Amino acid sequence: MRLVKICNRFVEYGFYLLFLSVPLFFAPDTSELFEFNKLWLTFAFTIIIAAAWLIKMIATRRFKIQRTPLDIPIGLFLLSQIISTIISIDPHTSIWGYYSRFNGGLLSIIAYIFLYYAFVSNLYEIKYVKRILRLSLVSGFLVALWGTPSHFGYDPTCLAFRGTFDVSCWTADFQPKVRIFSTLGQPDWLAAYLAILIPISLAFSVESAKKKIAENKVVKGIGGFLKTFWVSLMYLVLALLFYLDLLYANSRSGAIGAWASLIIFAGIYLWIEWKSFKKIGVKKFAKKQWFFLVPVFAVIIITFMAGKPLGLLGHFTYVDLSGKISSLFAPKQTATTKNAAPKTIQQPAPLAHITEFGGTDSSKIRAIVWQGAIKIWENYPLFGSGVETFAFSYYKYRPAAHNLTSEWNFLYNKAHNEYLNYLATTGAFGLLTYLAIIFLFLWIIFSKVLKKFKIPEFEENTLLILGISAGYISILITNFFGFSVVVVNTYFFIFPVFALILAGFNFEKTYGFEIAKKAPEVKAKSFKIAKQEKLSAWGWILSLAVFIAAVYMLSFLYTSRKADISYAYGHNLDQVQQYQQAYSYLHTAIALRPGEPVFQDELAFNDAVVAVMLLSQNQQQQPSSQAASLAQKLAQEAVTVGTKVVTDNPNNIVFWKTQTRIFYTLAQVDPRYLPLALEAIKKAAVLAPSDANISYNLGILYGQTGNLDQGVVVLNNTIKLKPDYRDAYYALGIFYHQLSVDKTGKIVKPEDNKKAIEQMQHILTFISSTDSMAKEAIKTWSK
Repeated sequence: MRLVKICNRFVEYGFYLLFLSVPLFFAPDTSELFEFNKLWLTFAFTIIIAAAWLIKMIATRRFKIQRTPLDIPIGLFLLSQIISTIISIDPHTSIWGYYSRFNGGLLSIIAYIFLYYAFVSNLYEIKYVKRILRLSLVSGFLVALWGTPSHFGYDPTCLAFRGTFDVSCWTADFQPKVRIFSTLGQPDWLAAYLAILIPISLAFSVESAKKKIAENKVVKGIGGFLKTFWVSLMYLVLALLFYLDLLYANSRSGAIGAWASLIIFAGIYLWIEWKSFKKIGVKKFAKKQWFFLVPVFAVIIITFMAGKPLGLLGHFTYVDLSGKISSLFAPKQTATTKNAAPKTIQQPAPLAHITEFGGTDSSKIRAIVWQGAIKIWENYPLFGSGVETFAFSYYKYRPAAHNLTSEWNFLYNKAHNEYLNYLATTGAFGLLTYLAIIFLFLWIIFSKVLKKFKIPEFEENTLLILGISAGYISILITNFFGFSVVVVNTYFFIFPVFALILAGFNFEKTYGFEIAKKAPEVKAKSFKIAKQEKLSAWGWILSLAVFIAAVYMLSFLYTSRKADISYAYGHNLDQVQQYQQAYSYLHTAIALRPGEPVFQDELAFNDAVVAVMLLSQNQQQQPSSQAASLAQKLAQEAVTVGTKVVTDNPNNIVFWKTQTRIFYTLAQVDPRYLPLALEAIKKAAVLAPSDANISYNLGILYGQTGNLDQGVVVLNNTIKLKPDYRDAYYALGIFYHQLSVDKTGKIVKPEDNKKAIEQMQHILTFISSTDSMAKEAIKTWSK
């Protein structure tokens, strides 16, 4: 029937558009340019596919889902995510994902698993798999083309959004000339995506070449060669472009993932071809297998000319070797006693390793974060702290060594290791079920599928299965050194079903039930379409209900995105201290999506600042009862909204920090709020006992509320947490001096004054010898 055919097309083209558009989609007006837009688009396609599938089942009166070999581990994994969400320390975050990262929340996991079953239940034919793989390569080609110019200082993103074909639209944190990221948002994410596609493209290339060679056509000249093998060469060039961009991304995890997948691809290919190699010898084998050997040499040449490989391999690249050769002919300089570099002052405590760009080496930071992840698991062993709650649970168990890194004051919302992230947030149950999906799929592919193809002979689709498996392994490697994003997670869940379909697994068994008697089926290449009578009244009602529900969910996505755009404008205005202009945008965001605590948190702080601004203007100018009334209203709204946010999300450290800022801001015009700020920072300190910044602010607030002794105790603990914390030493010196004098300013406790001077001398000796404030304090206190 026509309705079923329409539904089939919606399912089919929904998947096509999903894999084609999601890697490319990003926008400049949302709070997060990349992941937010990609996930929302994924949700939209999932809703469309779900509605079409449900209406199709209603029309055919068959409510069925195909069975697959991975059903048990997938079901258990989904169960682990649901349980972890129910008992989460922050259920809202567990459902939706951490705001700004989004991927990984329960809803996104449900979407990926649903897409797995929607595909295998509707498109379980090889041609659909190949179409989607080719569309993925088209999307990857566009992503690579978009990113390549930025390595040379010409970013299409800046041209599209700012009208300047350069890299000036990016902040110092984003340097595409050093590490490109294209439409994926971060270099590591781009590299992980490209590492997935490289073996797929190579598989198509080798498969096409082998087919042409098998036809035994006579190839004459370069023109004939290009005409015969143009498809194979096209895929090869595509793979090499992906690899070049991967090197420009300068991602160690991506490089390791790509190399590992290529080694596995090449190793298994040569293993299967080994029998032919032994028969014909090296020369004939090389001549026969040129289509395989050419990519190998091309990868080596590209790596030599443009790459920055890891470890010792980096010494054999063109850049490194040319630099060494140039240094041999450069004039030598000898240092004299006069111009010799001064000796550096020894640091009071060993700092983490510093990279050439000035920051702590990422491997050192990862090791520290991983220690914290294990600590979280030890305290939440079975089901973890809650899906996607790493940002909050890590604070409580964060090693003090994190304070000695360049990213000591960054918020880590992921463990930078997908497996440890699952272990920390979903416990042993979550990690083991996640690993069960991986190991069962790999076991099926490498034990059963390869045997099915009667090694050592290639059969149709073997190379594509090998390419998919190699790409899948690259995901496992990049996830070990980082975390998955929307595009990578989509491939993680969909690749197994692609490989199983290509391998010819029987998907006739289903879960579900039928309504009415089974109707005869019309065999078609695309779908099995059952002959049915016209849709009944109840069928139309149910179909209409599904359609309305889908429209409602799509409208919710649209409204949520509009709300995020308003929030982004408001947040950005707050960042540049345009608080009054931000006020209306933040209220619009909350009006569109009232249940999002991130919006409420931002609004509460904005209210507090605007209230203080109005009251300050009122004190300096002619008193205005209207301005004073508005300020009091805003102050009350700030307190009410802020209190509601921390009450509803008591384990969210970010909200407790904001609560502290709200009360501290209001305390500038009303000192009665200062004790409330102290209580808020105490709650934050309980949630983050090793955070040096929170400890510092707690000490300051103790001092400002008149408890100098406790302030000194806390600040002494702060400098133990972070021995290079200049502000903590300075504040400690101020507190010691205040304890040393009486009301008239006379020194009555010389030992405390001596300690005050010692703190300033420590700053000058170990942190900054040119600190003018420390010098002035010593000069004043030494009189």
